[in-house]
Amino acid sequence: MPQAGPPISAFRRCSTLGQDIGVAGALCRWRCRVVLSQPTAQPLAHPPARPDPDADRMIFGRILALAATDPVRTMVQALALARTDLAELAARHAPHFTNAVAALPDDDEAGEDAIEEADLRAFLVEHGAKGADEERWLAAILARRSLEPNHLWQDMGFHDRGELNTMFRRHFPTLVAMNSGDMKWKKFFYRQLCEREGLMLCKSPNCEVCDDVEVCFGEEAGDPLSTLSRLARGG
Repeated sequence: MPQAGPPISAFRRCSTLGQDIGVAGALCRWRCRVVLSQPTAQPLAHPPARPDPDADRMIFGRILALAATDPVRTMVQALALARTDLAELAARHAPHFTNAVAALPDDDEAGEDAIEEADLRAFLVEHGAKGADEERWLAAILARRSLEPNHLWQDMGFHDRGELNTMFRRHFPTLVAMNSGDMKWKKFFYRQLCEREGLMLCKSPNCEVCDDVEVCFGEEAGDPLSTLSRLARGG
């Protein structure tokens, strides 16, 4: 299981990444800039959600359904989980995917982490509600899927942002309390990671006067990726 260690190291490099790695560095700096303006909320006492097998069946069923249709990557690569973890996940919460997981190559690997992926994974593990396997799996999945270009609820395979928030309330309730302003989750993640490294790159002192407020807090409308994929196939 990934351990939540000392202050995150990869983001300490954000201020110099522009020289180190070109476009990737500029992207890292932009992410830090646009997410740092929301006032920091202190974590509130927030008990873990009660057991609800139906909720976890929905959560993991949606995630696996989208990953199974990835035209380029295997489920292992799309979700950053080892085949053994996927097998256990499917057995517990999505048994209709057990055959698909069993058919994956034994030597399938998740691939190399992106520059901020390990840092985000550790941050999420640190804030898991119960320290259960489900939170460890979701931390890896969220860190990998946060690299995708769409709204996070779309990239996770959910039907709307409400389903994504259900997942966070069940498995990461302290993050829900910290994100009291309802910032977009991807922006919130990078704000937290940058703040841990003392990086204050935002161009405005607060959200109300920031030109990027809609970028961080705007509506997250759209169609589920599963629907768009089906329409693209003519289904």
